[in-house]
Amino acid sequence: MASLGFSQMQPEEVLRVLSQIGYNGVEWTLSHLDPRKKSLKEIERIVNLTHRYNMEVSEVVVQQDLVTLNKGLRKSRIELVLQCIEVFSEASINTINLFTGPAPWDSKAPKLHKDISEKKAWNMVFEAYDKFVSVAEKFKMNLAVEGVWGMLCHDYYTTRLLIDNFDSPYLGVNFDPSHDVLYGNLDVEWIIKQWDKKIKHIHLKDAVGIPEEGKFIFPLLGEGNVDWKSFFKALDKINYQGFVSVEFESFNYYKNVLGGDVKEAAKISLQQVRKLMGLK
Repeated sequence: MASLGFSQMQPEEVLRVLSQIGYNGVEWTLSHLDPRKKSLKEIERIVNLTHRYNMEVSEVVVQQDLVTLNKGLRKSRIELVLQCIEVFSEASINTINLFTGPAPWDSKAPKLHKDISEKKAWNMVFEAYDKFVSVAEKFKMNLAVEGVWGMLCHDYYTTRLLIDNFDSPYLGVNFDPSHDVLYGNLDVEWIIKQWDKKIKHIHLKDAVGIPEEGKFIFPLLGEGNVDWKSFFKALDKINYQGFVSVEFESFNYYKNVLGGDVKEAAKISLQQVRKLMGLK
């Protein structure tokens, strides 16, 4: 994922660095592909540039908090997602990453059961996804929903509520095992089997801690509670052919050990992935 320090780099520098390290895909974010700031032509240029580096666009992170009491803000966020579906489809991008909300790290976001009822929050999410799914089917865009700690959809069971509410081949998940293990969903092999073809994209991230108490971290791959051997075994069993993308969020290590060197973070992450997959 072209986040952290990569978000401040020009697209070609990001591609040059990642391709030299050995990656064959890049997960762009709105830092580089925001249709509110870039024309379709500019977005297509970045997609074509990605291909010239013999890499693919795995997906674009378009995550927008859909649970907010600010009606104008909520409307603009929904409109942005709809715009991204249409524009990215025209640029030959086939998957975008979404979540639900409310974002626990945003002090302005409503707190469930305090500022907003769970019923009202879910209604907001279902209403938004009614629009997303309809437009996604029109433009053949895969919507990869990520369950994120603290949100309505935060693990396998809560994300299943959203996915099962729609019967669409274009609505699936961005499976990030770190959030599942934080909530005790430790059997990643079983979860992957349950999601099966609904997995549109994957994030590689580890985790350990207790999210309800705010005491958790996303450590280096292999140091948390994700059973990576079972994880990759399960992907083989369902014949998963999509991308697995490193989402580096070992923030203290990044700051205190790597000194904010995002290139080094990308390098050691790929080394970890290869080791966990049993590759040289």
